[in-house]
Amino acid sequence: MTDKAPFPHKLLVGYDMFREGRLAQERSRYEALARRGQKPEVMIISCCDSRAAPETIFDCGPGELFVVRNVANLVPPYAPDGDYHGTSAALEFAVQALKVQHIVVMGHGSCGGVKASLDDSFQALSEGDFIGKWISMLKPAIETLACLELEDGDDRQRALEYAGIRQSISHLRSFPYVAEQEKAGQLSLHGAWFDISSGELRTMNPETGSFDNV
Repeated sequence: MTDKAPFPHKLLVGYDMFREGRLAQERSRYEALARRGQKPEVMIISCCDSRAAPETIFDCGPGELFVVRNVANLVPPYAPDGDYHGTSAALEFAVQALKVQHIVVMGHGSCGGVKASLDDSFQALSEGDFIGKWISMLKPAIETLACLELEDGDDRQRALEYAGIRQSISHLRSFPYVAEQEKAGQLSLHGAWFDISSGELRTMNPETGSFDNV
């Protein structure tokens, strides 16, 4: 049996900095959160890409955001089939237990999952092909691009990044409790897109579906 690798040193160094900095400055806040529990107003569904962390982009502190991250920031349609549904479970908890007031689906530029869904030569990374199955959810969104006549690869990818966000918001409304609370004015759904290279943030116009600069 080979020796197991030690815990990543970079993380330990980072924890020391956190403990001496932010934790020391916000200890009372952490203690209150531990005692009273969390009550964030906003849920963000974002990509697990390491370059697009919502807490960093929106400069939020502990307890301010309820975040679920997955490949390509996708929301599956409502499917109470008894299977395992991580994103749906987080959504259920955020809406039904935490009573969040806003749900933001946030995509980003240069998304690897979106790029893979456009690549006809994409090869499964393992026998399970979990990524291939997951990003197949984007097929309906890809079909919406057919009329756009986009030849440039970058333009086509960005168009799908936008389309994927719109599709995920549509899927959110397939969850009965989301649709009910939105209709009652207790919950708002939003789309956003972050450009990694420039730091630019665009938000989705709820009327037109276009993405406008903040």
